[in-house]
Amino acid sequence: MHFPTRSALFVLFVSTILVPAPAEDSGADEKMLRAIYTAALTNSPAYEQLRELTTKYPGRLGGSKNLAGAVQWGQALLQKTGVDRTELQSAVVPHWERGATESVRYYPQLGNTAIPLTAIALGGSVPTPVTGLRASVIELHTLAELKTADVKGKIVFFNRPMNPGHIATGHAYGEAGDQRTRGPAEAARYGAVGVLVRSLTLAHDDIPHTGHTGYLPGVPRIPAAALSTVAADHFSRALKNNPALTAELVINSTWFEPAPSHNVIGELTGHAHPEKIILVGGHLDCWDIAPGAHDDGAGCIQSIEVLRLLKAVGYIPRHTIRCVLFTNEENGSGGATAYATAVGQKKEPHLLALETDNGGFQPHGFNLGNPAGNAHLRAARWQALFAPYGIYNFQKGTGGADVGPLLAYGTTVAGLLPDSQRYFDYHHTTIDSIDKVNKRELELGAAAMAALVYLVDQHEL
Repeated sequence: MHFPTRSALFVLFVSTILVPAPAEDSGADEKMLRAIYTAALTNSPAYEQLRELTTKYPGRLGGSKNLAGAVQWGQALLQKTGVDRTELQSAVVPHWERGATESVRYYPQLGNTAIPLTAIALGGSVPTPVTGLRASVIELHTLAELKTADVKGKIVFFNRPMNPGHIATGHAYGEAGDQRTRGPAEAARYGAVGVLVRSLTLAHDDIPHTGHTGYLPGVPRIPAAALSTVAADHFSRALKNNPALTAELVINSTWFEPAPSHNVIGELTGHAHPEKIILVGGHLDCWDIAPGAHDDGAGCIQSIEVLRLLKAVGYIPRHTIRCVLFTNEENGSGGATAYATAVGQKKEPHLLALETDNGGFQPHGFNLGNPAGNAHLRAARWQALFAPYGIYNFQKGTGGADVGPLLAYGTTVAGLLPDSQRYFDYHHTTIDSIDKVNKRELELGAAAMAALVYLVDQHEL
């Protein structure tokens, strides 16, 4: 444990007397929130900045040239925004490439013409042999079924849909996600030679969704791909008509040595307590097939916009406001690890770490977490200030993948909660593009974040 020196305690004591935390003044706070929202909705460059990011640097996966280009672009944009300091924080990230277009098809009868299925290799999948992998198929719905099903030498087809009964679609995604993240590794333990997974989306369309899958030490690594929901339903019917049919996968991926990358950091220095940090951030990487507009270009642009908005309304922060564009959230969390490690080494106190990684949709609230477990209740005291802007939900949570590790250092973490109904229509797909983002909703999300940052900066949590 780190204890401050006697001189440091004296400085802290003096600064606390000279610059006390402002008393909460709902009138002044109301005016500031109104100014922030007006600045966001009437004169924001955020949407065009997102267009530039997704047009110039789509497919920003770890190890790619486009991620490296986006890192330089992000630092330049922060500098243009007028921050006091920028930094490129080194991180090491996995480097996986998809290679030539993959294919999945099945043979309804021996000797018949193959029927193609719309599919995409899962991120991190090992390749098939050059000539492809052909085997019989068994359809399952849970990982638990692997214990009793005969999967040896077969392709396992996990076909459990996301549960449409959940209002928050993230809950449905979390429940169904094990078949993608762990399904291939678990199936391999029981002798399967390949895996097909139903795409994690509530949409019924012919667009496949990729996403990370992992493998287990000492267990064979088998190729894996996701089918679109239309293809999954078609394939399920075909299997019911002929359980003896075979399927063929062709995946051309390659694993390379880990690659260097960077978190992009920009700051507005606090005038009273510059050593204390309020963080806003999103992740700069995205899947190789995706423009990455909602996941998570929107979050990065909104985080930069928080700093611009505070400057635009003439606000001088008491604490340092730091924007972090994290690298490698999608397939390794190298950026989050590098950042949390540095925080621990430097013993940097963070009052709040606010993440936005749920799309650029209409915001409704925040999830908040702290070691005491009461951060969401403390933030709810500002509910009346947020109500005119449609922010009403202050729920308990853990922020998100990039800021969650900071909980171990006593940090209060938070995540923006936008409307979730359309997010998984686009998540990890080729259609996660700028035209799916509503300009006004993007701006409202940035304004909500800036408003929370202002309130925490003024009054703490």
